[in-house]
Amino acid sequence: MSLGRIVVVDDQPKIRRFMRATLVAEGYEVDEAKTGEEALESVRELRPDLVVLDMNMPGMGGLEACRAIRRDSNIAIIMLTVRNAEEDKVAALDAGADDFVTKPFSTPELMARIRAALRRVPSAQSSPNKIRAGEILIDFDARTVSREGESVHLTPKELDLLRYLTQRANQVLSHRELLQAVWGPDYGDQVDYLRVFVKNLRKKIEADPEHPQYITTEPWVGYRFKGDLESL
Repeated sequence: MSLGRIVVVDDQPKIRRFMRATLVAEGYEVDEAKTGEEALESVRELRPDLVVLDMNMPGMGGLEACRAIRRDSNIAIIMLTVRNAEEDKVAALDAGADDFVTKPFSTPELMARIRAALRRVPSAQSSPNKIRAGEILIDFDARTVSREGESVHLTPKELDLLRYLTQRANQVLSHRELLQAVWGPDYGDQVDYLRVFVKNLRKKIEADPEHPQYITTEPWVGYRFKGDLESL
């Protein structure tokens, strides 16, 4: 039985062949694309469970392709980066990637990150796709948020963070859990990074960001989304 369908997107045939052989041996179905444009077509036609997407490609680059995929889908995305540079990692995550792997990578590391990304996505897909919390209306399928009828623009990661919080409404979630669930295993200790995203999210959905009604702080522990959620 297949463990899932993965689209490998890379302009280098050698990389695609290697990854196909590796993933098939692990029990996955694999399709290939060599450009960002082909990746979008494959995602629309095949509805894979995960996309492994190279950041640096001619034509539509990986970041642009990632943003386009994320606008229409919540499938897992792992970005391949050439340089182990902080700005590349941040750019990949902000574009909507679930995780990143730096080339050259080890097969065990790649497989572990794929398994982790696939574990995160099913729980998101099984939750309500349209919910209301007070004056906030969230449509995760359409990736839209409104407050008191006014549209609010959230970045892909802000929306992913909001999804994780609302899935576990009224539960205390630690900094580490939120970071690893939304940004990936390498971000468990980046508490300042999380604080910036929470601050920006509060500015967009809270009537009074300095005295938040929904996203509350649990001192020294993490955050909690407070409120009664209504599935629509």
